[in-house]
Amino acid sequence: MGIFPRELLPALARRTAWVAGAVLLVIALIAFRGPQGIQSLVEKHREMSELEEQNVEQARQNQILRERIKRLEQSGSEQELEIRKELKLLRKGETTFLLPDAPKGTEAPKQ
Repeated sequence: MGIFPRELLPALARRTAWVAGAVLLVIALIAFRGPQGIQSLVEKHREMSELEEQNVEQARQNQILRERIKRLEQSGSEQELEIRKELKLLRKGETTFLLPDAPKGTEAPKQ
């Protein structure tokens, strides 16, 4: 014979199951609604998607810059053109045209 009479064991087991279920329900609600819950998980996935898109764009930009560096390393004319553009230098007989800025509110023509 144990501590409890046999007739009370099923009732005690049911009560214990209900209490355990209620405790698990409260823990689940806290987990889903708390700062580390579903809302936070959805936000983290959105941030990850944005960062992955940024990484793809950065990789594309890096490839463009690598190709430009390769052209500058291999082509003297590319180097000269870049230097002249940066320093705003002209050769003899060349003419530069300065165009006014587009008025505000209008879109500049696409090149």
